Amino acid sequence: MLALYRSLLYLYPSAYRWEFGHEMMDVLAEVQAEIRKRGARERVLCVAREIGGLLYGALQEHLWSITGSQGGRRFSSLFSSGRFAMRSEFRFPKVTVGLMMVILAAVMFTIEKARAISVSIPHANPAVGPIHPTQAMIVQVLLATLIWAIGAGAIGWAILFALHRSGLQQLSEMNPSAEQRSSK
Repeated sequence: MLALYRSLLYLYPSAYRWEFGHEMMDVLAEVQAEIRKRGARERVLCVAREIGGLLYGALQEHLWSITGSQGGRRFSSLFSSGRFAMRSEFRFPKVTVGLMMVILAAVMFTIEKARAISVSIPHANPAVGPIHPTQAMIVQVLLATLIWAIGAGAIGWAILFALHRSGLQQLSEMNPSAEQRSSK
């Protein structure tokens, strides 16, 4: 059972696992020693409860790392506080950047349409004829910039993922005192 518990601990963020993993394994070992004295039904219920608690805790910790909410009401405060996707090191939610880009694109598109309208209308006040967009390049430029940014982000993510898989961070996460403790 301890092997299953240990594998479920890998669902937690690595920083959390490094800080609390050994303590959690000690508690789970105590719980396992305690339930050996009970009946089969109680053991199954206890193991199911512990597995559910580990899964719920891992989900809660990942949501906390994403949202940055603090305290015991993490799930209830996600939507009620209006600070979803807010972190203390940011001044505004991450979603705001995307919304600002959409608004900027809409404003630039509107300016180009207004420029096309002003070019198509003579300076006298005759009837307005059909309006033909003369410069629709802004949409192509914005689309090309967006595709370039997504490509650069994907390449950066791939490099970071490859570095994470190669084990470069494992040296910083290594805890020699914990290895000595587990070998005793």
